[in-house]
Amino acid sequence: MSTTSSEEWTIGRLLTWTADYLKKQGADSPRLDAEVLLAHARGCKRLDLYTAFGDMADDSLRTAFRELVRRRAQGTPVAYLVGHREFYSLSFQVTPAVLIPRPETEFVVIEALDRLKQGSATDPRVVDVGTGSGAIAVSIAKHAPQAQVTAVDVSESALEVAGRNVAAHGLAERVELVLGDLLSSLPPDRKFEMIVSNPPYVTEAEYGSLAKDVKDYEPRLALVGGPEGTEIIERLVQQAAERLEVGGWLIMEISPMIVDKVKAIVERESRLQFSGVTKDLAGFPRVVIAQRVAT
Repeated sequence: MSTTSSEEWTIGRLLTWTADYLKKQGADSPRLDAEVLLAHARGCKRLDLYTAFGDMADDSLRTAFRELVRRRAQGTPVAYLVGHREFYSLSFQVTPAVLIPRPETEFVVIEALDRLKQGSATDPRVVDVGTGSGAIAVSIAKHAPQAQVTAVDVSESALEVAGRNVAAHGLAERVELVLGDLLSSLPPDRKFEMIVSNPPYVTEAEYGSLAKDVKDYEPRLALVGGPEGTEIIERLVQQAAERLEVGGWLIMEISPMIVDKVKAIVERESRLQFSGVTKDLAGFPRVVIAQRVAT
């Protein structure tokens, strides 16, 4: 990128060169990475690049873009470099204090919204446990305007990011932010029609084999669920049985590797009825659903 005169570096050529370079560095989506980074450096939307392939890239743009590409090649996730990530057709600010929202997690939102539409509660109370960036909580609140949402996280820095996303989407009056460990910081008499969560579920053994851009940059606290990967899930299931209204729903993202263990945990709780597993686009079991029953 630096050996050829700037007059020859068009937007299109920059993208082609960078995609090839990032592919050699092991990036999973080199072309997409190149487009997102160049759009960020250029201060435009990614789609705008497609009408600018023939435009020349001046020295200042190339310098800013080169630094982004260098950091990406070292492993820094694209979302942290540009400071945001799209989730459920909404834009969310992200920092290394929170997990980067992923497409698989959208299935939690889909299942939640489906059940809220079918529910009879006028103002259903929903709590998002381990909210991180607030992606689940904000998406539910945005698409279910009748819902009152509580977003809980044990990390103060994560909750600050969530707060900025709540404000950015104009939901400060309907999304309450709470610092705490699972549901323990909420008033003991507060109950919910729905509990959603993308809890830490990676096992200690799995953590060592995660991709470099996940293990080295995303918060371990939000990833590792313990030696078995189910330790936090088990606590959440027990608390959910206490906090859900009869007929209420528990909707959790899980790892496909622990689906049988999670199902067994739910089935051991007499106040919950296992209701099924939703598969992601790759066909892997991704979301466990349970319903509070009368006892």
